[in-house]
Amino acid sequence: MKWQGRRKSTNVEDRRGQSGGGFGGGRGISPMLLIPLFRLLFSKAGLVIVAVVALILFLTGTNPLTLLQQFVGGEPQYAQTSDYQPGPEEQELAEQTKVVLADTEDVWNNIVQGYREPTLVLFSGQVNSACGTASSASGPFYCPGDEKLYIDLSFFSEMERKLGAGGDFAQAYVVGHEVGHHVQKLTGVMDKVNAMRGQLSHTEFNQLMVRVELQADFYAGVWAHHTQRSTGFLEPGDLEEALNAASAIGDDRLQKQATGRVVPDSFTHGTSAQRVRWFRKGFETGDVRQGDTFNAAEL
Repeated sequence: MKWQGRRKSTNVEDRRGQSGGGFGGGRGISPMLLIPLFRLLFSKAGLVIVAVVALILFLTGTNPLTLLQQFVGGEPQYAQTSDYQPGPEEQELAEQTKVVLADTEDVWNNIVQGYREPTLVLFSGQVNSACGTASSASGPFYCPGDEKLYIDLSFFSEMERKLGAGGDFAQAYVVGHEVGHHVQKLTGVMDKVNAMRGQLSHTEFNQLMVRVELQADFYAGVWAHHTQRSTGFLEPGDLEEALNAASAIGDDRLQKQATGRVVPDSFTHGTSAQRVRWFRKGFETGDVRQGDTFNAAEL
């Protein structure tokens, strides 16, 4: 994949070497907030606040730390845990990812009217987002709450080592897929899907999520189609890398590898064949109108 010397996105937050703190996920508290919290708690006003918080906790089960943040104020904070020094391979991968993000910006700005460019967050180990706290084990993800995509670059090494899905365009496909979820956020798809939560059975909602994920695969293909037409960035074997990656992360294949059996009712991302089919369709057509997975008779 030809990416060197091309434009890199500036919509990037590099949090590598930082620990996710704050209250974004309601699952942890940053050490940097302990001092103001203690000062507040041992003041006269703090005693009143504690009484109110305790009553609310008793009545509703709400996490009191989340409420205390409202009195302390401020955004989630991040503590530097070490002098993080990425190796040359990781840094090159970071630069490549910034180029891929820039390519998605060029494509989707031309397709989606009023497109808001998402932010890429590079992290290591653990990260805090508007969707909660996540570890590297969660893999790359998009958070609609803050319109950011989160990637621990070590995931790509794991993808190659454990799934046999290596290559720079395989990595680019992952980024394109997460940006595809951002497109779904902007076009209202995510809001509609979230509105269905609780109205469907667990199995039915899983089936709906499969269609969400397959559309994101399709959008990744659309991005690659238009970038190839404008830049000719693909090299021999690149497309096969992406198709191999799409196949490697199919629900059926992952379940088979993990447990030796396949449970279709638990699928949330689609089978290997489905993921390959929708990415290829996006890549071959480049036409967003052909990506309506929700009304497709066959996935």
